[in-house]
Amino acid sequence: MTETYPSTKLHIGGNWVDAVGGETIDVINPATGEPIGAVAHARIADLDLALEAAKSGFEVWKKTSPFSRYKMMRNVAGLLKERVKEIAPVLTQEQGKPLQQSKSEISLAVDIIDWFAEEGRRAYGRVIPARTEGVYQLVTKEPVGPVAGFTPWNFPINQGVRKISSALAAGCSIILKGAEETPASTAALVKCFADAGIPDGVVNLVYGTPAEISEYLISNPIIKKATFTGSTAVGKQLASIAGAHMKKVTMELGGHAPAIVCEDANLDVALNVLVENKFRNAGQVCVSPTRFLIHENLYDEFVDRFTDMSKKIKIGNGLDPETQMGPLAHDRRVEAIEGFVSDAVSKGAKIKTGGNRIGNEGYFFEPTVLTDVPLDARMMNEEPFGPVAPMTPFSDFDSAIEEANRLDYGLASYAYTSSAETAEKLGSQIESGMVSINHHGIALIETPFGGVKDSGYGSEGGQEGIEGYMNTKFITHKTIL
Repeated sequence: MTETYPSTKLHIGGNWVDAVGGETIDVINPATGEPIGAVAHARIADLDLALEAAKSGFEVWKKTSPFSRYKMMRNVAGLLKERVKEIAPVLTQEQGKPLQQSKSEISLAVDIIDWFAEEGRRAYGRVIPARTEGVYQLVTKEPVGPVAGFTPWNFPINQGVRKISSALAAGCSIILKGAEETPASTAALVKCFADAGIPDGVVNLVYGTPAEISEYLISNPIIKKATFTGSTAVGKQLASIAGAHMKKVTMELGGHAPAIVCEDANLDVALNVLVENKFRNAGQVCVSPTRFLIHENLYDEFVDRFTDMSKKIKIGNGLDPETQMGPLAHDRRVEAIEGFVSDAVSKGAKIKTGGNRIGNEGYFFEPTVLTDVPLDARMMNEEPFGPVAPMTPFSDFDSAIEEANRLDYGLASYAYTSSAETAEKLGSQIESGMVSINHHGIALIETPFGGVKDSGYGSEGGQEGIEGYMNTKFITHKTIL
C-alpha cells in the first residue's frame, strides 16, 4: 500500500514557487499519524504577489470570450479525467478516505468543471420592454472581479473545484486558499487548470495560517468577493470582515442534518441510504445525517438493524481496497468525537455500538450508535462531524418537525415516507436549504447547494452558483432624440 506522496508549493502567477520565507508545514497521513510530506507556508509577502497576479489575471480573463473560456475549461476537465487514478491515492494518503471515495470525488470534479464551462456561456442578460418609444432597457452580467476562496480538508478537490469553476465561468480570477492538511490533491487540481492553458494569474493557490490569510485577502481592495466552506463560527468572522468592506460572499457553513423516518417509511431504503451516508468519509461531511428521528413504532427495529450494519463496516487504511471507512482526518477530530461521546454518556445516553478510538496508530474511530441521547447533550446541539449517530424516537409528525427545526442550522435535511401528502408537508415545513426525501439526492452540480439560518447563504451549485460571482448592470439607452 506504499504510494508516492508529493510535497506542495504555492501557485502564483502561473508559477509553482516556494514561500518567500521558505517556511513549510508538515503533512500527516491520518492512517499512520506520521509525516508524509510538506506544504509551503505563505505569508504576507506571498499574498501580495498572489494579489497582483490575480489582478493581472482578471484583466486578461474578463476580456476572454465566454466561448473561449468554455473551451479551455473543457480542456481542464479532460486533463482531470485522465489523472483520476494518479490523483486519488494522493487524496487518500493525506485525507484518509477510502480510495474509491477519492476516485468518486475527482470524477465529480470533472462533471463540475464541465457543467460550469457550459453554464458560463449561458449567463444571459435580458431586454426589458420600455415604456417609451426609442428606449432600450438592457440587463447585463459582469464578473465581480478577483475572488478569494477558502476550502476545507474534508473534500479538498470537490470544494476547491466548485469555487474555481464558478469563478472562472463568470469571468473572475481567484486566489484559492487550500487546506494545509490536504494540500497535494488541491494542487493536483490546480495543475490541471495550469496545464490546460488557463492564463497566468487566473488561478492562484496558497496555504498557510487560516486566520492570517483570510483576513488579509478579504480586506484587500483587489479582492471583490469571498467564498468560504467551513464552520459556522469561522464563517461569521469572515462574513463580518467582508461586510465591513462591502464585498460579496458565499458562505457554505456547518449543518446538523435531521433524518426523519416516518411510520410508513420503507425501512430497507432508509437504512441502506442512511448508513452509507452517515459513515461516508468517516462522517466528516457537512450534509451528513446527524440527528436520527425515528417513529416510535419503527424505532427498535431501525436501531437494531442500523447498529448491525454499522458493526459490519470495514475500517482501515483507505489504500486497502476492502476498506469502507478510513480514519478521521487529524487527531483533533478524534479528541472532539471522544468528547461528544463522553458528554452524551454522562447525561444518560447509551452506546449501542462503538464509542472508542481504534488502536494507537492513526486517527481511527469506531462507527458509533447511541440511544437515549438527551437534547442537552452537545452532539444534539453542535455539529459532531464524525462517525456518531444519535437515535431519538418521536410519536407524531409535529414533534419531529419541531426537533428538526430546533437548531439554528439549516443546511441539509432527510426524510423517509411512503405518503405523498407527508412528503409535501416535510418539504414545506422543514427549515433547510436542501431537503431530500426517500433518497440522498443533494450535491448534484446542476442543483443549488447551500443553507439557510446559521448554515450560511448563497449557493455553490445550479444556475445560482454562478450568479454569486457576477454583478448585474442595468443599461437604458434612448435612441430617438
